Amino acid sequence: MKHRSVVPMRVAKIGYIVLSVLFCVLGILMMVMPEQSLSSLVKIFGISMTAFGVIKLVGYFSKDLYRLAFQYDLQFGILVLVLGLIVTVKPNNALNFLCIALGISILADGLFKMQIALDSKRFGISTWWVIMALAIGAGIIGLLLVFRPTESLHIMTVLLGISLFIDGLLNLIVALLTVKIIKNQIPDVIDEGKYE
Repeated sequence: MKHRSVVPMRVAKIGYIVLSVLFCVLGILMMVMPEQSLSSLVKIFGISMTAFGVIKLVGYFSKDLYRLAFQYDLQFGILVLVLGLIVTVKPNNALNFLCIALGISILADGLFKMQIALDSKRFGISTWWVIMALAIGAGIIGLLLVFRPTESLHIMTVLLGISLFIDGLLNLIVALLTVKIIKNQIPDVIDEGKYE
C-alpha cells in the first residue's frame, strides 16, 4: 500500500513554528521600541503575514493526522495572505488599517482556536486548556485592536505588539500540541477494487 507523503505536513508545521516565533519577536520589538518599530517593522510584518497565509494553505491541504490545527486554514489562510499583501504593498499610514484588519484577524483566529481547543479536549489532548486560554486572550486583544480605545500611536503600537506576541504564541502552541507527523500514513481513500 502506498503511503501518503508527509512533506506538506512537515513544511506546514515548521512554517507555523518559524513564523509564530517571528511574530512573537516582532511583538516584543513593538512593545519594547514602539516609537521606532512601527515604521521599520510594517513591511516585515506584511511579508510575514503573506508567508503565514501561504503556510496556512499548505497546512490545510496537508491532511495532518489529527486534523485539528489546520481545519480552518483554507479561508483563514486566504484572509491572512490578502491582508499581508495589502500591508506589504501599502505600508504608509498602516496603523489604522493594521489595527482593524489585524484585530479582526486575531479575533477570528482566537475563535477558531477555541474550537480547536474543544476538539483537542474531545480528542484526548490533555493540554487543550493551554490552547483555550491563549485563544481567549487573543480574542480579547483582537477586540481591543478593532475598537481602538485610544488614538495614541505609542499605545496602539504596544497593543499591536501584545497582539502579535499572543497570536504568535497561540499558533506556536497549537502547532506543537496538535500537529502529529507519522511517516507511514495511508491515504484517506482506499481504492476498494485494488484489494479484492
